[in-house]
Amino acid sequence: MKALVFAAGLGTRLRPLTDNMPKALVEVGGVPMLERVIRKLQACGCDEFVVNVHHFAPMILDFLRENGNFGSRISVSVEQDYPLETGGGIKKAQPLLGGGSFLAHNADILSDADLSGFVAGARQGALANLLVTGQEAERCFLFDSDMRLCGWINNRTGQVRSPYSDFDPSKCRKLSFCGIHLISDSIFPLMSSWPEVFSITDFYLSVCDRYPIYGIEAAGISVIDIGSPEKLAQAQTMV
Repeated sequence: MKALVFAAGLGTRLRPLTDNMPKALVEVGGVPMLERVIRKLQACGCDEFVVNVHHFAPMILDFLRENGNFGSRISVSVEQDYPLETGGGIKKAQPLLGGGSFLAHNADILSDADLSGFVAGARQGALANLLVTGQEAERCFLFDSDMRLCGWINNRTGQVRSPYSDFDPSKCRKLSFCGIHLISDSIFPLMSSWPEVFSITDFYLSVCDRYPIYGIEAAGISVIDIGSPEKLAQAQTMV
């Protein structure tokens, strides 16, 4: 199976740590996050990787080369002038990903999720399957009774987004996205008219009424986005 690892972020909230290194190489428990994610993906059967890079890209390239690509085939998608966000990163990586479904995983996500179980439980024929939890978060996806994506909510501001005109968020399940998704290659034709830079959240919300996108809930797991010093400290405790 192929995997796309998002490692192009600027890591602005982790400054000054990321003034001299990419967020993907920030260590948790003495191990760079990029290595942790690659090894976790390898453990669930991924043997071919695409890593997208931008901030301190040469450092990531050197890191991969010095570690022999961790015994896997790894290609690099370079976002030269500016980061393309998650949707743009997927679109740009298409030539390297080739055909077939692929796992996408943020390099700054530390979790104890069972990725093999996630892949095994994926809904066939879906445009994407999203790993989600009931863990509290500022922003959540909204799902119907069949766990099909139908909207999004900002719990702090109350903002709701959905492609459905008669949408009632009170009838939906509110779950936090883990930054891990199994994506069908049928997504690429749908992205052809999208701009160079865009969020995968915006894309999912624009098409979920026409193409099935499902959530797969992983109950009881721990997920930490190491995007801030506080979260990094939590991650150090977790490992």
